[in-house]
Amino acid sequence: MNYQNTLAFAQEQDRQDPLYYFRDRFYFPQVNGQDAIYFCGNSLGLQPKSAQMYIDNEMYKWANLAVEGHFKGEEPWFNYHELLAAGAARVVGAKESEVVVMNQLTVNLHLMLVSFYRPQGKRFKIITEGGAFPSDQYALETQTKFHGYNPDEAIIELFPKEGEHTLRTEDILQSIKEHGDELALVMMGGINYYTGQVFDMEAITKAGHEAGAFVGFDLAHAAGNVLLKLHDWDVDFAVWCTYKYLNSGPGGTSGVFVHERFGNDTDLPRFAGWWGHDAGERFKMQKGFKPMPGAAGWQLSNSQILPMAVHRASLQLFDEAGGMEVLRAKSEKLTGYLEYLINDVPVGKDVLEMITPQDPQARGSQISLLVKQNSRLLFDKLMEAGIIVDYREPNVIRIAPTPLYNSFEEVYRFSEILHECLEGVK
Repeated sequence: MNYQNTLAFAQEQDRQDPLYYFRDRFYFPQVNGQDAIYFCGNSLGLQPKSAQMYIDNEMYKWANLAVEGHFKGEEPWFNYHELLAAGAARVVGAKESEVVVMNQLTVNLHLMLVSFYRPQGKRFKIITEGGAFPSDQYALETQTKFHGYNPDEAIIELFPKEGEHTLRTEDILQSIKEHGDELALVMMGGINYYTGQVFDMEAITKAGHEAGAFVGFDLAHAAGNVLLKLHDWDVDFAVWCTYKYLNSGPGGTSGVFVHERFGNDTDLPRFAGWWGHDAGERFKMQKGFKPMPGAAGWQLSNSQILPMAVHRASLQLFDEAGGMEVLRAKSEKLTGYLEYLINDVPVGKDVLEMITPQDPQARGSQISLLVKQNSRLLFDKLMEAGIIVDYREPNVIRIAPTPLYNSFEEVYRFSEILHECLEGVK
């Protein structure tokens, strides 16, 4: 695409954008009495205006039906989670039976590790990305300790080459091959939260399986952001949150993918709970766990109705927008425009360095800037000017234009304000 650094170009792109009016379906925070330019969907997505209606429906049932809301009225709570499965499956490229919405992300990660981290003999090691999001680090660390291993010996962290900011796919695959006979699990983020790098999940899964290991992904920054084909890629398991690109509220519910190869495997170890038991026999209150088929058999407790209601509102918007292919197409253009405009800002790499891959296929809706001078001051000035972005220690500003509610004009305005703020922090 031939970008131009003009307001007229940005406004013309918005006029041609079939998704432009979806921004009217969200609430924007106010800064200085005006809508903020909100480029922080990789941390917390905006609130869909329809979320209140979905919550109100469940509050009405609670007020008028109380406990009977589990079984009476439209959409009883007993099987409310089933209303989310098809939409969630479309987002991550799965079969409906392979997906369940439940709990929160790190809880679900631990549940998956119970089933898919099964060290035996010399095959006890885990490959993961170096500097993964802390929850993933802590989960892997404590799981290896739980099995009696030293995390420093059991966890192999992969870091970029000296002078580089992102991992090379060939290095990931080579490490899997090198450690193959010791490898129990490959567990990585689908997207690195810090750099915005999208990992080649298909190639990593294939290599992990060839080495005899299970393969899983934390899709916190990937679900609702990039095209995923978990079933076709033969991924064993995945987990994700819903409060980032999936716009489902702070502390929102989480999603789980379990490939259909394991959906009815009753011999696979798991931690069981009431809601994962056969629904037809659940209220017999008897001993002897009999799992629901598919991913639903990993449920523990009854559904979180209010967070799920918000998630349902958001999933409806994804379907109305035409699904992930449509959203991803705009995302690549929007993020590409952001990259073009940042590169047009007249500063050198001694001030700003983009650490996100330039290849559109290797990044999501995010550009991470390494700010080498007065990084916190620059961030503060952007926020004061009505640009809501994200700061990560020690000196990275993450900018995430989101296709459902951000515009090309906002990207253009951001570049103008970035230039002004850079002048003010020299």
